[in-house]
Amino acid sequence: MNRFKINKTSFPDLFFVDVKPLKDNRGHFKRLYCNDELINVMGNKPISQINYTFTKTKGTVRGLHYQTKPFSEKKIITCIKGEVYDVAVDLRKSSPTFLKHFSNILSEKNNKMIVVPEGFAHGFQTLKDNCEMMYFHSKPFNSKSERGINSLDPMLNIKWPLNFKQISDKDKNYSLLKIDFRGIQT
Repeated sequence: MNRFKINKTSFPDLFFVDVKPLKDNRGHFKRLYCNDELINVMGNKPISQINYTFTKTKGTVRGLHYQTKPFSEKKIITCIKGEVYDVAVDLRKSSPTFLKHFSNILSEKNNKMIVVPEGFAHGFQTLKDNCEMMYFHSKPFNSKSERGINSLDPMLNIKWPLNFKQISDKDKNYSLLKIDFRGIQT
């Protein structure tokens, strides 16, 4: 039985995935990853690292983060507790959706995941207290390849649903994009 329904978005290589949990009187079972079922969205990218975040306060923003070559990564992201406003920004210089963003709600109740390809920055804002997220990465984290974009950059025009309650100093101090920003290579 296929546990995932893969939905295309208007962004090349960015997918939204519905997870189909098995439910009974005991509760439910939810598959978070299956290479055989997600091969069409992951291609030949193996999962190299799995990360978990816990965010205490509603209105907290994490991101917008990405890694450059040779550590550009494809990610599968899901919310396992709470609810977040999830954002992916296309930074691929040759993409028809360059500097546009895709946003949606991920929550423990809606059973959705997002597959973010290389060349996208990613971030989220918590819509509830005590949010937990899982990330499946195709490459390990590399601090020398780590980059970020200021989540309030006016060139991106992201309409965050809440006023920012918390944001790390690192994320707050990321530079705004320069008008001549030409994107990144993947």
